[in-house]
Amino acid sequence: MSVAGIDAVSAILLIPAAAAAVLALLPDYRTGSRINVGAALLTLAAALSLFWNRPPVGRYLLVDDLNIVFIVLTTFVGFTTSVFSASYIAHELKTGRLTPTYLRFYHAMYQVLMFAMNLALVANNIGLMWVAIELATLTTVLMVGIYRTHEALEAAWKYFILGSVGIALALFGTILVYMAARPTVGEGLDAMVWTHLVARAAGFDPALLNLAFVFLLLGYGTKVGLAPLHAWLPDAHAEGPTPISAVLSGLLLNVALYALLRFKMLLAANPAALSPGPLMVILGLVSLVFASFMLYRRRDIKRMFAYSSIEHMGVITFAFGMGGPLANFAGLLHMTMHSLTKSAIFFAVGHIAQIKGTQKIADIGGLTETHPVLGWGLVLGVIAIAGLPPLGIFMSEFLVVSSTFAREPLLAIPLVFGLLVGFGALLLRLGGLAFGEPRGATGVAEASYGPMFAHLALVLCAGVYLPGPVVAWFQNVARLLG
Repeated sequence: MSVAGIDAVSAILLIPAAAAAVLALLPDYRTGSRINVGAALLTLAAALSLFWNRPPVGRYLLVDDLNIVFIVLTTFVGFTTSVFSASYIAHELKTGRLTPTYLRFYHAMYQVLMFAMNLALVANNIGLMWVAIELATLTTVLMVGIYRTHEALEAAWKYFILGSVGIALALFGTILVYMAARPTVGEGLDAMVWTHLVARAAGFDPALLNLAFVFLLLGYGTKVGLAPLHAWLPDAHAEGPTPISAVLSGLLLNVALYALLRFKMLLAANPAALSPGPLMVILGLVSLVFASFMLYRRRDIKRMFAYSSIEHMGVITFAFGMGGPLANFAGLLHMTMHSLTKSAIFFAVGHIAQIKGTQKIADIGGLTETHPVLGWGLVLGVIAIAGLPPLGIFMSEFLVVSSTFAREPLLAIPLVFGLLVGFGALLLRLGGLAFGEPRGATGVAEASYGPMFAHLALVLCAGVYLPGPVVAWFQNVARLLG
């Protein structure tokens, strides 16, 4: 199957790239928002076609059972976020927070971001993957600072500095992998092609591989938002446009995690290399427990959910660190459910902040009474992200905990402790935000509820029933991850 006469992998790269070029030239906001949504929809269609017709593996591009999970999730959330973004950005234009020039820049950068994330996911060259993640980082830095306020520019600068440190560490780790592969694979491009690397990894120098993974974990772990490498993430969420918060939490963190998983598989193919699992387990637990306590201290609603993202990325990293068919399955499911749920929450939070004119939790209250659709949407989202049944995150967390109890019972203690602490914080905050005496302004904003409830419906369906083909798909990927 092809899109506009080109294969699907080329389409998921060329569509956003072409759309970005067109959007950079279009002055009209409404036309720009429609092109943004249309391009995202076409990219999603191209991604879905990969289920039926995968192109052959090349030296630069690859589609396999692992990255197709990330590609479909990224293009789906990218599409729904573009729909949400259309109404959100229209309000920003009316209030004067963004000018038509910045709107044109925003839409172009949105498609550049989609291009960069898709390129990172389909890259069969570890150097190309690094370049794509760096491009995605630089694009989001520009979008975080788009409001041009002192706080937004400070957040963008912090993101740039910490992101640059992280990507530099990841680059050094990538170079070390190349050096480890060179004696076995040879000089040149072949020593950077992932399919060649994983096929011959058993002959690589294990000492160099071990050192490389430490740098890769620290470098890409910064992008994942793992504590103590997380400092950029709350500021970026709080000061940037809310659609970018949804993309950051729901997608970009996953792309960096995907890069880590690729290198984890590389180490697993070398029997003399150390297991990367314990390092991932430690960072995952630290992130989970730290972020859970920090939820109690947040005064800004977007910062609070940014720390919730750190918490859940910790759970996902922990699950993949534990490894094995069940834990890997749970990690994949949790990653998918978190992306859908957290983006839905940010869809609600974005409109709430526009209506109230503030992101301060103290000035937001009684939403189910004053704005029942948004209020109950937020309630459902928080219930889902807190891990209550019958929603999908309850199922994934249950699988993570049960697999940990079965294999390492002592590790289950801090895992469950962190989950309970975070659960308490979210429900405590939800009571004041959604119920009780209304607080703050009661303005009106253009709102698009479809993306929010579509995500929540999928999360509910996944908690009640997972279709057999999806289960088989995730089980196969879980086996590949080792």
